[in-house]
Amino acid sequence: MSAHVDSHIEAGHDAEHAHSDKRYWGIALVLALFTAAEVILTYLHIGKLFIPVLLILMVIKFLTVVFEFMHLRLDNKVFKYLFYSGLCLAVAVYVAALSTFKFFVH
Repeated sequence: MSAHVDSHIEAGHDAEHAHSDKRYWGIALVLALFTAAEVILTYLHIGKLFIPVLLILMVIKFLTVVFEFMHLRLDNKVFKYLFYSGLCLAVAVYVAALSTFKFFVH
């Protein structure tokens, strides 16, 4: 384990919160692949599926970061609801912004 993880455990935090460096590198690789997929999608012309697919990838990346790097899955339920609220608000604002530009009109 890294020195950060050891100090995290010594500070009184649960050992179950600590992950190995290998796990974090794996998560970073998965996030990089999702980002690459988003960039590739900008060059492909998939029509009306473009925004929904990007939104789905955004949600997956958001939840991955929140659950893995911020340890949300082990925190109090109040924090989970706050993050879910932020995600819903972000998607709603994005959809509202697209609506003002008449993106969803044929």
